[in-house]
Amino acid sequence: MKFSESWLNSFVDPGLSSEALSHLLTMAGLEVEELDPVAPPFGQVVVARIVDIHKHPDADRLNVCRVDVGDGQLRVIVCGAPNAAAGLKVPCALPGAELPGGLVIKMAKVRGVESSGMLCSAKELGIAEDASGLLVLPEDASVGQSIRQYLDLDDQLFTLKLTPNRADCLSLTGVAREVAALTGKTARFVDVPEVPATITTKRDIVLDAPEACPLYCGRVIRGVNAKAPTPEWMKRRLERSGIRAISALVDVTNYVMLELGQPLHAFDNTHLEGAIHARMAKPGEKLLLLNEQTIALETDVLMIADDAKPVAMAGIMGGEESGITLETTELLLEAAFFAPKAIAGRARRYSFVSDASHRFERGVDFGGTRRAMERATRLILDICGGEAGPVVEAKAALPQRNPVRLRTARAARVLGVALPAETIADLFRRLGLTFTREGDDFLVTPPSYRFDLEIEEDLIEEIARLHGYDNIPAPAPRGALAMLAQGEAHRPLPRIRQLLTDRGYQEVVNYAFIEEAWEQDFAANSDPIRLANPIASQMAVMRSQLFSGLVANVQTNLKRKQNRVRLFETGRCFRRDAAGGPVAGFSQPWRLAALAYGGALPEGWGNGNRKVDFYDLKGDVEALFAGLSLRFEKATHPALHPGRSANILLEGREIGVIGELHPEWMQKYELPLAPVVFEIDLATAQNAILPAYAEVSKFQPVLRDLAIVVDQNLEVQTLLDGMKKNKPALISDLNLFDVYAGTGVPEGKKSLAFRIVMQDTQRTLQDVEVDAALQQLIVYVEQAFAARLRS
Repeated sequence: MKFSESWLNSFVDPGLSSEALSHLLTMAGLEVEELDPVAPPFGQVVVARIVDIHKHPDADRLNVCRVDVGDGQLRVIVCGAPNAAAGLKVPCALPGAELPGGLVIKMAKVRGVESSGMLCSAKELGIAEDASGLLVLPEDASVGQSIRQYLDLDDQLFTLKLTPNRADCLSLTGVAREVAALTGKTARFVDVPEVPATITTKRDIVLDAPEACPLYCGRVIRGVNAKAPTPEWMKRRLERSGIRAISALVDVTNYVMLELGQPLHAFDNTHLEGAIHARMAKPGEKLLLLNEQTIALETDVLMIADDAKPVAMAGIMGGEESGITLETTELLLEAAFFAPKAIAGRARRYSFVSDASHRFERGVDFGGTRRAMERATRLILDICGGEAGPVVEAKAALPQRNPVRLRTARAARVLGVALPAETIADLFRRLGLTFTREGDDFLVTPPSYRFDLEIEEDLIEEIARLHGYDNIPAPAPRGALAMLAQGEAHRPLPRIRQLLTDRGYQEVVNYAFIEEAWEQDFAANSDPIRLANPIASQMAVMRSQLFSGLVANVQTNLKRKQNRVRLFETGRCFRRDAAGGPVAGFSQPWRLAALAYGGALPEGWGNGNRKVDFYDLKGDVEALFAGLSLRFEKATHPALHPGRSANILLEGREIGVIGELHPEWMQKYELPLAPVVFEIDLATAQNAILPAYAEVSKFQPVLRDLAIVVDQNLEVQTLLDGMKKNKPALISDLNLFDVYAGTGVPEGKKSLAFRIVMQDTQRTLQDVEVDAALQQLIVYVEQAFAARLRS
């Protein structure tokens, strides 16, 4: 909603500066998005009259004008404007004036003729883009008067960013009502007397869809002069409200819409046949609109039609065939109330919007429909002449304005400040709300222009707005806090974050809404959970994994020349699950994922340039689960390299996956190196092992190395599992430290070297015991895995 401050001041004088009024409206919920001057600053520009004009002696395109600027003497000014003519009144910049853009006017000779000023176009004054000629002023302009004063160029333009529930403020009347309520000043609304009918011509109106159109008023006006000029004051107010002046008849309907909030439409009455019908569109109907767009109407679109054809989309836009032209002499003026549900979304369906649809789909004051008709009639008769017929009104059941109960105690509890009942009553009176009292309770009947007042909380909001949000105290909350016990078996999320941060990772937070292609690439998910109303086309589905967001983060970092990246993220993933969770058919597990890219260590003279690999992240995962025994089994995952990825298992249960990014996705997402990633179940990572006492041996351990040759295809993990399960009691630890295949090892075989630690807590081990335990282990691997000692 855009309007000029001077127009608002004709309704109510707030007694505030423009900036203070802007702040007041914003804090009351009517956000002032823009506050701009009508014209840039300049001075010493006055209304002047061209007395006479003749051609410049030395220039074909220049004229020498004698100009009266109101100081008692004629000035000679050289001008090249094509529309300069004797008798015109135009702006004149006097010597010393500084125009927008820094142009300073001085006495100067132009081709030998001294010029003492400059006649100005609208563009040179910074008030319009038109530079085709001089700005011609009306005859009533007073010569010598400041152009800023005459054109009211010190005016300010307000642009309100209204929420959809405040349709009552889509007019100057509505904004003035708000300003009067906020400041306590008295508003002066337009006096609209009834215009008596001077002819009997009328057109019948039929409500075929009374639920969608419960009120329709029509009036025939004959003998109008459509070519009559629109008054300058009306054109100025329209243009400063962002509406282009078209013709007097159209301008009047737009002006009343801005003034009273009631959209109007004027039909050429000679192009109508029979009665006017407010009905739903019929299958196959088409209509050529005023914007020259031909649309195929759907059956849920409310139409205005005559007995033969549709003539307008109700509450949205009129038809071209019945539209007003400069040749129109007889019109049918329409003012109606259309139900918001019947208008909402219809214009956007056909890829356009209109000022009328913007208002009707939010709710128009059905109590002011007849008033707007009378106001527009009077303006048309005053500007274009003519004779008005009687108003024909068709009415059905209008919206009910049911009383809303406000409990004073409830308002105090919600606002946090107790306002006396009399104060609340005064606020309601300032808002123009009708109410009755029942003790400290109020029964408030919302007016016809306030569709947003339906429940008790709406009234409490009105109290808060008028009382002032700044006047509501904001005391610090008080509460008895107790330190809750935190079990050692559960690690809080901040601890997990700290562990990863300590290992060089940085946390990221990505959207849970991702591109559908990411789900296919990183999860092979061809049926992702789609959003009904995505905020963007590339954020149309819910993620079922965290890898995609981390890969996108790497891309962003590489574009900014960050070549070593270590990131982690915790967040929910969203999957279809027959077992379900809080939402039937879906699960929403918390997951933890991390990614490492680039160098294994930060750049440094002693760090080398080794790149991060699978085992770096495997070590990070094991550190995260310190004290627990993890297993890593070869796996296939759509996001990961088929030969460099593994499932992560804890106590036989799969808890995650780890590996290098698949080469196909490296190429697709333009990554020079392969990131290494893991993703695990967050709840499992938060489980901690409880400390338990174990006796530390005072006796020296015995170390032995065992090198065996086994089949190349034998998995080391299988061998280790068997050895640990069948090891003698003296063996306390058993680890692989070398793998070799090559010279000295038969083809198809590999050599595995194990470090074996033997120790007892009660005594020193004897060589005989050590040799026996080692031999027992050798016999086991020879029998179970066909292994032999490496010579």
